[in-house]
Amino acid sequence: QVQLVESGGGLVQAGGSLRLSCATSRRTFAGYTMGWFRRAPGKERVVVAAITWTGGAAYYTESVEGRFTISRDVAKRTMDLQMNSLTPEDTGVYYCAETERAARWYDAEVYDYWGQGTQVTVSS
Repeated sequence: QVQLVESGGGLVQAGGSLRLSCATSRRTFAGYTMGWFRRAPGKERVVVAAITWTGGAAYYTESVEGRFTISRDVAKRTMDLQMNSLTPEDTGVYYCAETERAARWYDAEVYDYWGQGTQVTVSS
């Protein structure tokens, strides 16, 4: 069983920045991919970004490309999401998750472990 714990959410004005972090209890990382998902009020959960532990290959959904940066620190066992130029459309609960199926990094159904989520609210 892998434990994932998110932190770093909060309230920010449009145009501002936030940095989310996800700590994992996993100690071996080969073959695993981590992702960030967002669930906006009244909407489905959608992928934001993902990154492979090995090699650090990063993937982004189009709406955050150029504004968000995903990174991981193997030694610290953490994955971060730096979010810049935030808009009210970025508001939601952000979840980190883990999968062994990197090819489908965008598909929430293939993720096996999930954190409890952290709220991000962007005011206009």
